[in-house]
Amino acid sequence: MVAHLDALKRGEAIEMPLYSYITCTRSADTVRVLPHDVVVVEGILIMTNPALRDFLDIKVFVDAEPDDRLMRCIQRDILERGRNVREVLERYEKTVKPMHNKFIEPSKRYADIIIPQGGNNHVAIHVLASMIKNNLKS
Repeated sequence: MVAHLDALKRGEAIEMPLYSYITCTRSADTVRVLPHDVVVVEGILIMTNPALRDFLDIKVFVDAEPDDRLMRCIQRDILERGRNVREVLERYEKTVKPMHNKFIEPSKRYADIIIPQGGNNHVAIHVLASMIKNNLKS
């Protein structure tokens, strides 16, 4: 990922790999990504990787309440991944929650900006959007 971001910064296009959450593997398909003035990199484990973390200009942690995270997992896994409620709750308890506590929550300390209330924090989103606009090339 760092090599791809470096290529984008140098003005080169990349072939971004795709991940299948249904098969839990990387797909053979890719998506061509062209370089732009601003590249948004998102993912729950982004700030756990020191090399990637050091490469980013602005690091944002979008925080959400545990209940909200669980509700989103239930909705997403049932609708998009074909799991039932029992499977989702079992996976959440055995894997998702412990891994969140071990890896994701501690990575918050590396953020330049922490946005509480997830996507519902319109003030924080406005501030971030203003920062991005200010950094766009004229």
